[in-house]
Formats: sequence, structure tokens, C-alpha cells
Amino acid sequence: MKPNRLAMQIQMIKQYLQQRKILVEDRLHALMLEAEGVFKDHIESMRYSLFAGGKRVRPILCLAAADAVTAHAELLDDVLTVGCAIECIHTYSLIHDDLPAMDDDTLRRGKPTNHVLFGEAGAILAGDGLLTFAFEILAKPASAIPPASQLRIVNLIASAAGPEGMVGGQALDIAGENTDYPFEHLKTIHRSKTGALISASVAAGAIGAGADAGQMEALTRYGDAIGLAFQIVDDLLDATSTTEVLGKSAGSDAVRGKATYPGYFGIKETRNRAGSAVTQATDALSRFGEEADPLRQLADYIYQRTC
Repeated sequence: MKPNRLAMQIQMIKQYLQQRKILVEDRLHALMLEAEGVFKDHIESMRYSLFAGGKRVRPILCLAAADAVTAHAELLDDVLTVGCAIECIHTYSLIHDDLPAMDDDTLRRGKPTNHVLFGEAGAILAGDGLLTFAFEILAKPASAIPPASQLRIVNLIASAAGPEGMVGGQALDIAGENTDYPFEHLKTIHRSKTGALISASVAAGAIGAGADAGQMEALTRYGDAIGLAFQIVDDLLDATSTTEVLGKSAGSDAVRGKATYPGYFGIKETRNRAGSAVTQATDALSRFGEEADPLRQLADYIYQRTC
């Protein structure tokens, strides 16, 4: 790709991400409880991590998938709320990941982790609160998404976040520290721990927007591939970046004895595999026109990201 064209594409996706991030932030502020009254301290700890920064990739993927299917404003507005619920679940997972019993990190996005400020019990409860609050949001009647589709979204996200999804992947990840296991096991960990919720973000947006069977199949393939790419790049960044750039402890995978793509294949081949996953993601969008360009650009962004 010519340098000028690449620079233009980078600028376009940065603008898109910033615009969509503002939408997500505004809706999160509208949805999230205020830290006041008898539950003030608990809600303050929830709000601390929810608004501590972050790229909002999952809700933005949710919106972009919906944009690829429909331009119906009311549907897209309801999908924005779905994406915000997913962001609450993602934030809960980060709070619990950072706990002393898990990855024992003291930095997240360049700021003290939740348990550093609110104590271990407070952090556990903040995560519990965000997870449960997410399903409170998802279960509220939507103005445009049909009830059957709304129920399907709730089921999809619960499955992606649960014992055979994100939580199960975290359990496998911890159990596998400092052990040798086959590459297929690592793929299962990545697909569950990180990929499941990313894939669900895309699928939930598609369902909320009323995708037909063909659109649903294509966007599911896209979501699966982009979820894999995201985790492979995470492995790369942990192995090659710095704590200052990442905003969290770099090199922690090696310290904790975790299996990673660089550990199996080295840096160069890992980059190639991330690139292949991104190619699979964009190839899955061949039935779509320019309405899916944000999804294509997001795939490139995930591959090129540095933090």
C-alpha cells in the first residue's frame, strides 16, 4: 500500500474510533449509576475502572457490525446500549484479572489497578457489580430491537462471558501457568479468554441490527478471526513493548510462565499469524460494500496497534 494511502486510512480509522468512542462514553455516563448515597463507595469503585480509559474496541465493533447491516437510527441506538453492556463485562474481567490471586498487576491503562485503591474485596465486588449491571442493562426492554432478538443477544453474551467462554479461558490460562501443553490448548485459551467476547460483540451488533442469515454467517466469521488477531497482537505487545507504552506490566506473560504465540513461534512468525487472521477477517466481509469499511479498518487497526 502506498504511504499516502496508508496515512489516509490511519487518519480515517482514528477519526472513526474517536467519534464512536465519544458516543460510547456518553452512553456509559448516561447508564452508569452515580456514586452517591449508601452505596457510594461501591459504585465509585465500579465507576473508577469503567471510566479509567480504554479504546472501547468491543462496543465500537458492536456498532460497526450494526452499521454494516442497517442505517435504522433506533436500532443503532439500542445497539449502542448493548455495546456499553459488553464494555461493563470487559471492565469487570480486567478488574478481576489484575487481582493478586490472578495476574497480580498494580497498573492498568497507566493508572493504579482497582484493588490498589479500593482493596481486594472492593475490587472483587466492583467486578461483580459491573457484570451484573451489564445484564440489567441488556434485559431492559428495547425500543426497536424485537424481544426475541434481545433475548438471543443476552444468551449470546452470557455464553461468551461464561464457563465455556471468557471465564473458562481465564481458568485454563491460570491452570496452565508454568506447564507444557500443546498449541491446540493455547488456541482454546485464546479463543475463550479473549476471542469469545470480541466475537460476541460483532454478533450482538449484527443481531440487534436485524442481520439476515448470510450477513450473520459472514460477520460471525469476521468476529472469530478478529478475536484471534486481537489476542495474538496482545501476546506480541507483552513480549516486545514496555510498561510505559502499554500502561500495564510488560513481559508479565513470561514472568508468570504463560504459553503465548511468541513462545511457540517467535516474533516474526507470530506477526505473520496475526496478519493471516486479519486477512481472514477482511475476506469474510466480501459480501458487504462500503458499509463494512469501518470493520475492515478496525481489522487493520487491531493488527497495527501498539498498546
